[in-house]
Amino acid sequence: MLEVSDDVRTEIGDDEADRLLAGAHAPDAYDCTSCRAPGDSLREPTSTVLFIGDETAVLAFAHARCVPSQVVPVDEDQLLGAVRSISQAQGSVGAPAPAPAYAAPGTPDGYAVPGMPDGAAWAAPTAPAPTPQPQGPATPGTQPAVLGVTCGLVLCGDTPYAALVVEPTGPIARPGSGSAEDEFLSLLTDHGFQLVQSVDRAPSRPLTGWSVLMAMGQLHAILQPSASGGSAAWWQAHQPLQVTEAWRAAVARRSEVIMYAVPAGTIGRQPREDLLRMALDRAVAHGVLAAGMLPLAGT
Repeated sequence: MLEVSDDVRTEIGDDEADRLLAGAHAPDAYDCTSCRAPGDSLREPTSTVLFIGDETAVLAFAHARCVPSQVVPVDEDQLLGAVRSISQAQGSVGAPAPAPAYAAPGTPDGYAVPGMPDGAAWAAPTAPAPTPQPQGPATPGTQPAVLGVTCGLVLCGDTPYAALVVEPTGPIARPGSGSAEDEFLSLLTDHGFQLVQSVDRAPSRPLTGWSVLMAMGQLHAILQPSASGGSAAWWQAHQPLQVTEAWRAAVARRSEVIMYAVPAGTIGRQPREDLLRMALDRAVAHGVLAAGMLPLAGT
């Protein structure tokens, strides 16, 4: 049930595309390059996503419901850096295997590139996802959720804003409730975030005590008010997150960032900003997008 777009076919050639569709190079099972959930190309529609640098091309696989089959131009250094990172992860004890991928002819061995950005970037911390309180969350199930953060530019009217999209990997329950109900958005609205009626309208005022910590042009953390005064990390990158020049420029112009938040499974990792915008608009239509304006802390 593999889908190969005309653009992907043009890049890899008819012979390679036909071999993929015949199952010669496509994996039966894979981790979706967008949402990272397991997929089965024999049982569900699966998209081929080709990431192309100046000299390197990497083909990854995704649920068709997450992203369509497409070609995604990527900076060569960024693409090679992702390949090196995944190679190192493969060599780590107990490291999860990356999604199967196919290397186009004349390229190095294939590695999946999870959500490689075209103006967007992704980071996921290794710590459990915190609720907007100094205490840790109560998360249903045995595995704690983590927060994934996507950086991208979002147009509000005619104005481009630097934005962060925060999505947990699982439900976040209210601390002490013992409930399996996902209350991630209600926890945020308790702290001043508002449900979004239209992505075209930016949040009207900054949230008191919240901020985005940048240092040396990299994203380090989202800060919240601390019960003891000052600020505490609500989310902190496991490693400082590289952002694009355009994203940094938008932050420099306004000294603020829009933080969007959605429940688990709403958006996933979108490889392009137009796809990210479409996912945000869908979240608004379903009433599950919250947002707040956060001032910049640092440089």
